[in-house]
Amino acid sequence: MSALDIPEEKPKSQEIIEKVRTHDLYQRLVDDNGGPRSEQIAGWIAEELGASSESVLAIALSSNSESEPQLLDLKDGEWAAFIKKIESGRDNTAGDFVVDGWQSSQFTTGPVELHQALTGVGQVRRVREVRALRGFRRHSPQSEFIRADLDKDPKHRPAYPSLELFGEGIFLQFNEDVIAEWEAHPAVRARAGILIERRNHTEWAHRLDVPEPRFIALHTLAHILVRRLAFASGYSSASLSERIYANSERADNTAGILIYTAAGDAQGTLGGLVRLGAPKQLFPLLIAALNDADVCSNDPVCIESDRQGSSQLNLSACHGCALVSETSCETSNRLLDRQLLLGGSEVPGLLEAVLPSIRRSTPTLS
Repeated sequence: MSALDIPEEKPKSQEIIEKVRTHDLYQRLVDDNGGPRSEQIAGWIAEELGASSESVLAIALSSNSESEPQLLDLKDGEWAAFIKKIESGRDNTAGDFVVDGWQSSQFTTGPVELHQALTGVGQVRRVREVRALRGFRRHSPQSEFIRADLDKDPKHRPAYPSLELFGEGIFLQFNEDVIAEWEAHPAVRARAGILIERRNHTEWAHRLDVPEPRFIALHTLAHILVRRLAFASGYSSASLSERIYANSERADNTAGILIYTAAGDAQGTLGGLVRLGAPKQLFPLLIAALNDADVCSNDPVCIESDRQGSSQLNLSACHGCALVSETSCETSNRLLDRQLLLGGSEVPGLLEAVLPSIRRSTPTLS
């Protein structure tokens, strides 16, 4: 599990979650795993913290259901931090989270449609990422989960092997109204429903994000942008990573992507990526990336396919157009589809909905 270091005040709900997880009896509650003593232990914790026993049980059970709920909570805080930075403009603060924000009203270059599709852009001049190893499975995804914390003493807080990395990046915030209008199209939801059904019927795939239309389209966009940035930034594509903020069921709907690079052996990086985050540099690269993905060397087989990738969890996406290094992708090169981004014979793509003139009139940039 990875998280960005953001200097933001935590919401009250997150404070309660942290208090429960750091309580002396919490590990005993997790180990009981819904057993006969769970309600009694949860009652003790709830009484001491002033919370309900039901909420304490829910927090404990979520810790046993992989990292999905915890990761979404982390991303909610990161999203709020990025939005605040974008609204603040030039960032003159110091620390491990420095982002220069550009709002759409400040865009002076690029097509008008692009200004309408993007609400904000962030030049992430410095970011600190922490990665913790929760555990692993041997041989297959269905095998027993072995925790990396080997200390079984319930009186001790769990401790996991961790890394801290420093880097830079580019953040894109998309217009929620535009995304929601496109996402409501029946053909779009039907196309995404293919991956949702396969995820639900694959035993281990619940650990992946829910592939709703906005996630698939923005995830695919992140991949093709990584491929283009590898030519312009000076970093290899394997050095770049993504972080997708695309969920319509959270308190604040999220629709954005972060492309960043991070290393553990330096206090920051060379600046080749953040330099490209300024709108006058970024917009031509974004248009070029979209044009790159418009044609794949495996077309028409690729664009017409709906069964590609590991466990058939990709639709129209292959190594010739959208796949990147697996270490750069949050979902190991799964949940990708060019049709939901570029459009297909029966599916209106996000690009067709918001940037129709760009796709038809802009030549490929080299």
